[in-house]
Amino acid sequence: MKQQFILIAAVGCLLFTACKENGETKTYTKLEKAEWFLGQWVNKSHDAEFSETWMKENDSVYTGESYFIRNSSDTLFAETMKLAETNGKLNMIITVPNQNDEKPVGFEMTSANDTLLVFENPAHDFPTKITYRKVNKDSLLAEISGLKNGETVSQKFPFKRR
Repeated sequence: MKQQFILIAAVGCLLFTACKENGETKTYTKLEKAEWFLGQWVNKSHDAEFSETWMKENDSVYTGESYFIRNSSDTLFAETMKLAETNGKLNMIITVPNQNDEKPVGFEMTSANDTLLVFENPAHDFPTKITYRKVNKDSLLAEISGLKNGETVSQKFPFKRR
């Protein structure tokens, strides 16, 4: 009986170790810093709406969609976004129709804390920097910035949780 218990315990330890090595218990600490902006966010004016929606795809990827719509039907801008943690790095990957030959552009996280995420790609034309700042649980400020025609330009987008 004692030998069976030792054998069962040894097999259990092997299975636990194998599961950890296969990534079943792996944590994605950098992606977890972005958990606060999961959900729907909107910026409304009298004739337009800018919205972002973020969803958890799996433990290492969040996906997002962004739309700028005027007069409830005229889409002026759209993009898809992905936050993916791979090999200890968090990247924001953005694809915009009719831009960059439909190829995604990556921005690597360069700074993060509980209320701020900064992604940068100095090789991209504009923007080179994307910042998300948590104002409170129901509002955030997104900002894109970089050089345009030799001058530093930034655009800020305040959002409220929908």
